[in-house]
Amino acid sequence: MRTLLRGVLRPLRAFRSRPWPAADVPLRATSHGTGLLYPEHIPTTPLQKALLAAGSAGMALYDPYRHDMVAVLGETTGCRTLKVLRDQMRRDPEGAQILQERPRISLSTLDLGKLRSLPEGSLGREYLRFLDVNRVSPDTRAPTRFVDSEELAYVMQRYREVHDMLHTLLGMPTNILGEIVVKWFEAVQTGLPMCILGALFGPIQLSARNLQVLVSKLIPWAVQNARRAPCVLNLYYERRWEQPLKALRQELSITEPPMHVQGPA
Repeated sequence: MRTLLRGVLRPLRAFRSRPWPAADVPLRATSHGTGLLYPEHIPTTPLQKALLAAGSAGMALYDPYRHDMVAVLGETTGCRTLKVLRDQMRRDPEGAQILQERPRISLSTLDLGKLRSLPEGSLGREYLRFLDVNRVSPDTRAPTRFVDSEELAYVMQRYREVHDMLHTLLGMPTNILGEIVVKWFEAVQTGLPMCILGALFGPIQLSARNLQVLVSKLIPWAVQNARRAPCVLNLYYERRWEQPLKALRQELSITEPPMHVQGPA
């Protein structure tokens, strides 16, 4: 039994000990050693994945800000859904180009000076404003480790790196209420089990007042917009920085939120 547990927990020890790779390095299908499909890949058995999924789900529900546990949960439960998302990207010209070129969103790939020089209301300027106001960085996104396909690992990485772009598109801050609204949008758009879990169980942390607002106004709005919009992973955001945010919302059929959600003071 002790030997079995030692084998099951080995991937988690490797996960904690490895440094994060440079965020501007695209994931590619090259040889990185025995069984490794990309630089940060940690091969796991189905049993190991199941135990990692169960443990990370418990920790993520206990503390939604444990982004490392949320990341593990997404990778160990989302294989089938990632294939669906990958196929959607392959069928779309812009999505297929993203899969081919593997762009990354990080401080090392963003030209912050250029974004600040863009006109008010442009996607790039509003995205940078979101980062500044909410005091977040694109470099906080964990690298993919437990997905046993190089291409699907990139789809997961891309989903993580455009998460803040969805906050910008939806006009949502990074507090609990704003994150839950974005999770509802992502759950309908992507079908990732991690997003569904966050959307369903995240509200237990809200006050009665915020819960009432969420259920009566924000969830219906998020679900309606997610169903109406095309797949948001098919947008090459880096080539749309100059596009007015309002025009991009119209292109995606995303409407203004029904109310203002207060962000950080």
